Amino acid sequence: MDDTTIRAAGCVLWRRSPYGAESPEICLVHRPRYDDWSHPKGKLKHGEDARAGAVREVLEETGMACDLGPSLPTAHYLVEGRPKEVRYWAAEATGGVFAPNREVDRLLWLPPAAARERLTQPRDRDLVGDFLDALHRAGGER
Repeated sequence: MDDTTIRAAGCVLWRRSPYGAESPEICLVHRPRYDDWSHPKGKLKHGEDARAGAVREVLEETGMACDLGPSLPTAHYLVEGRPKEVRYWAAEATGGVFAPNREVDRLLWLPPAAARERLTQPRDRDLVGDFLDALHRAGGER
């Protein structure tokens, strides 16, 4: 990775269903600038560790504190001709309250199948399967 690569980090943020469902609920954020639904993520600050950046971005975009779990596949794509690398983790929400902000105006908690359908980008949809696989490997569906 060279200096032209945009470095970012994010999470598939999840929680145990408050309705007693067996599968987890996944947090999606709506970004008005792009009018899309995605996982919480964002650019790293200069010299920032990707894990710390992922936790910071989740807090900034969702108002949620989280515990990072297993790493998920890294996304690589181009943004305006520049390479972008986004490192992802599964992260369990541990508390907090969402307040709409400049970057994120809406937040949804959805079961995995509904989250996959709502996500705008195919690469984000693929992460839902990767997340479920990682959760299963880490001790089964909770």
